[in-house]
Amino acid sequence: MRRPPPRCPPWASLPLIPVPGPRGTLQNLLKCRPRRSYGKHEFFVDMTCEGCSNAVTRVLHRLGGVQFDIDLPNKKVCIDSEHNVDTLLETLKKTGKNASYLGEKTVQ
Repeated sequence: MRRPPPRCPPWASLPLIPVPGPRGTLQNLLKCRPRRSYGKHEFFVDMTCEGCSNAVTRVLHRLGGVQFDIDLPNKKVCIDSEHNVDTLLETLKKTGKNASYLGEKTVQ
């Protein structure tokens, strides 16, 4: 009895990019990689002191998979992440500060 060819792992949360090659081989299965969709997003967070920025740092590190810059004087956080905007916004609100999404970060 012939087995069906293996596919990319079904547990992957991101869309997978199949790699061309012979179907049904373990090597082809291992070459499937999650598609990364990094985006730079800018958020307003009502931070007034260094303690507030430390709280933002703490929750973002706990989330994982993010790179970020905090601009305390302008009360902005720029996040480069594969997470969606809703997840990032909910995470920032865990600090107890007012947070809102400003839009995608433009390269200047």
